[in-house]
Amino acid sequence: MQNTNAALEQMLSQQVRTWDVFDARTLDAMRRVPRECFVPPAWGSLAYADCALPLGLGKHMLTPMLAGRMLQALAVRQGEQVLEIGTGSGYLSACLAAIGGRVQSLELHGAIAAAARANLRQAGVDSVEVTTADGAALVSETAYDAIVLTASLPVYQPRFERALKHGGRLFVVVGGGAVMEARLVRRRGPTGFSSEALFETCLEALENVPQPPSFAF
Repeated sequence: MQNTNAALEQMLSQQVRTWDVFDARTLDAMRRVPRECFVPPAWGSLAYADCALPLGLGKHMLTPMLAGRMLQALAVRQGEQVLEIGTGSGYLSACLAAIGGRVQSLELHGAIAAAARANLRQAGVDSVEVTTADGAALVSETAYDAIVLTASLPVYQPRFERALKHGGRLFVVVGGGAVMEARLVRRRGPTGFSSEALFETCLEALENVPQPPSFAF
């Protein structure tokens, strides 16, 4: 336990805070969620390392730094309805719940969804609903206070912002190649939205979403 606590504090101080994550609620949530419960057994020794650890089927855990930036940007408040698209290991889901969100998480792959449910049970998190579904096909309207996509959109899709309640926030990474743009989109009213560029990063693309047109020469 002592070694785990030391690794956790090192992760927060040397990775998360150095990427401009200073929000106390975010850091507290990451401190309270046992990240080692969400790492595949073969990678247990790297639970707190600055790595995008493999989950199978070509998927990876978010790095601690990126998870921290997502949590800080969304600023979820107690009792808010949160949609996560791409459950992955369930770690970000658990952190969103630790902050106070009521979390619904959609995962395309049944095996990954089942593993995430097991991880959440192991960590003692019972306030996250994981559903095996294609988040790229989302059709909800004004349903969520916060939405986070854990994979990128090669082409921005307005369907996700339309699922926000008025005042809701969407975290999304948009683009292709080695450099993509993380954005925070806010719903300002029935038809009004604003978009803020946050930082550059790189994420694998969400499956089953439109791709940019290819150029022929």
